[in-house]
Amino acid sequence: MQNEFIAIIDFGSQYTQLIARRVREASVYCEILTPDATPEQITKDRKLKGVILSGGPASVYARGAPKCDRKVLDLPVPVLGICYGMQLATLLLGSKVKAAKDREFGRTDIKISDGDPLFRGVPRETTVWMSHGDRVEANTKEFAVLAATKNCPYAAVRHKQRRLYGVQFHPEVTHTPQGSQILRNFVYAICGCRGDWEMKSYIDSAVAEIRRTVGPQGRVICGLSGGVDSAVAATMVHKAVQARLTCVFVDNGLLRKDEGRKVRRVFGDQMHLNLVQVDAGAEFLRKLKGVRDPEKKRTVIGHTFVDVFERESKKLKGVGFLAQGTLYPDVIESRSAFGGPSAKIKTHHNVGGLPEKLKFKLIEPLRFLFKDEVRRIGRELSLPEHVVDRQPFPGPGLGVRCLGELTKERLEMLREADEIVTKEIEKAGVAKELWQYFAVLLTDRSVGVMGDERTYQNALAVRAVNSSDGMTADWARLPADTLSAISSRIINEVKGVNRVVYDVSSKPPSTIEWE
Repeated sequence: MQNEFIAIIDFGSQYTQLIARRVREASVYCEILTPDATPEQITKDRKLKGVILSGGPASVYARGAPKCDRKVLDLPVPVLGICYGMQLATLLLGSKVKAAKDREFGRTDIKISDGDPLFRGVPRETTVWMSHGDRVEANTKEFAVLAATKNCPYAAVRHKQRRLYGVQFHPEVTHTPQGSQILRNFVYAICGCRGDWEMKSYIDSAVAEIRRTVGPQGRVICGLSGGVDSAVAATMVHKAVQARLTCVFVDNGLLRKDEGRKVRRVFGDQMHLNLVQVDAGAEFLRKLKGVRDPEKKRTVIGHTFVDVFERESKKLKGVGFLAQGTLYPDVIESRSAFGGPSAKIKTHHNVGGLPEKLKFKLIEPLRFLFKDEVRRIGRELSLPEHVVDRQPFPGPGLGVRCLGELTKERLEMLREADEIVTKEIEKAGVAKELWQYFAVLLTDRSVGVMGDERTYQNALAVRAVNSSDGMTADWARLPADTLSAISSRIINEVKGVNRVVYDVSSKPPSTIEWE
């Protein structure tokens, strides 16, 4: 049985993935499509229930601004335009859009004037998150005004003849307190969804797709790092092809302390996966020698991983597929989502860092999922809790936490410091409250005093953040005693470090990782 489906057309907003999250949180399946998706592509073999047009950075009247097929608005399902999406939909139907006299950015008070189902359960006066410099000059003969702000008379509208809605604000972000309710109202009260999508059904369909792709004889090699993403991906592939999966754990010399031993114990001894360990630390460091640019690091690491996989696959018969634990945020930050107009943030080694001519066909069962969804799948698959709840670790490992050139000595320094950060945060009992916590070895050196003697040694940063999906994050307010203990232990126990600083920046504008 097909799941109900909401199509989200991406016009380049960095928030588009959050729309998908909110819809999925309502137990409704959705996918993000490019603006050039035709009505036939949107509806083919799908139980389409609605369409959402995302925001975007462009002005709809600018040359080259992304637009969807006008016929999308004629589909026999409700349509919701958000910010740019609202402006585009109204423009396509004959209304005017122009630069606003007073632009709105940030939290804005809004007054709801119509008791429409879109705002069911939402206070008549509430706060929303605005981010626009243009506004709609709606044709009130065709549109009913549902809400307004001080500077935006058409903050929410409904077409009188079509099931078309538009909101100038962003209901998908947490800064719009009633935003999730508004999106739930759209998918349930307006689109008529029942909420039939759940992790178990996703697992079943993904496993069936893996089985179909690989075929009855195909063999798969999977890069297993020990993190939750690769662990869940490997488990799903194993569920699909059983003994035709070989997991390769590459010790690239960029791992956390005792990582190799832990991976062997959990995935080999406990979960009984077919596991091969490759000690390639010397090879990675040799290829990374002299490399300081973070994008270059990611590319070198990605290429070297594939080289190792290809080398290992030659020892196996008939391996034609490479499985990875790539997540949706990796794809979004590496390039425009699905080729759309979103801005690229950085390359992830397992997305943009892969060679153009890859000898394997990729299998990425988690490619359109967020971290919290992957954890839920892990629990459905009965993975150990300590694996499911493990904090994220970047594919390039300590390579993007050791700034500047990578050497064995600098990596060992970082490894010891990172272990102290982990132990002290766990000791303080706050680990489960955090999304991620780790150490970053900086390229800066600073003057210090130890044993009445001058030192000129490395500075190290500690990073701890709170997040629900990794797309946005806020720096964690760790207890002062914990920070003090971390600093004291690192300076006293890690030779070569004489200064520890704490990172108090959020994402955005920063990213969680430093590189």
